[in-house]
Amino acid sequence: MPHGSIIESPKREAHAGTESLRHILVVDDDPMVCMAIEIYLQRNNFRVTIAEGGEAGLRALEHEQFDLMIIDIFMPHMRGFESIRIFHDGAPAVPLIAMSGYAFANLNSPAPDFLRMALELGAARCLRKPFTPHALLVAINDCLAEHRPDGDIASVARLG
Repeated sequence: MPHGSIIESPKREAHAGTESLRHILVVDDDPMVCMAIEIYLQRNNFRVTIAEGGEAGLRALEHEQFDLMIIDIFMPHMRGFESIRIFHDGAPAVPLIAMSGYAFANLNSPAPDFLRMALELGAARCLRKPFTPHALLVAINDCLAEHRPDGDIASVARLG
């Protein structure tokens, strides 16, 4: 039996054109983290697919197109940074925000800096848990602005 489940947020019928909403994949093994992120993103007009664990996230990636991925670095059945590399390789054009609640390197510790390592493996941004809803939204908006498909056209238009 596969671990984790995929939960697509219900489409809001009152919202005309829900297909135009930016679609975000959230992959985390903690259901409370998933629920909090899903509620916050829905309130900020994003379409959200929740995958409880790495395997469920990879299945979602096979069947859906996403504008952004938010991936937990350390989950069961995934060996640490394997998740970042696999998700980035699976959808290299989709920006990825890595998140982790593990301890991070500081001046008094020889421990690796997990967030820096995630950036080197392809993450566009990193968030340390716990993070504020505002920090999440800023990271998402920055990633979406940087990876806008029409970004080249807009920059050419500004030059003219």
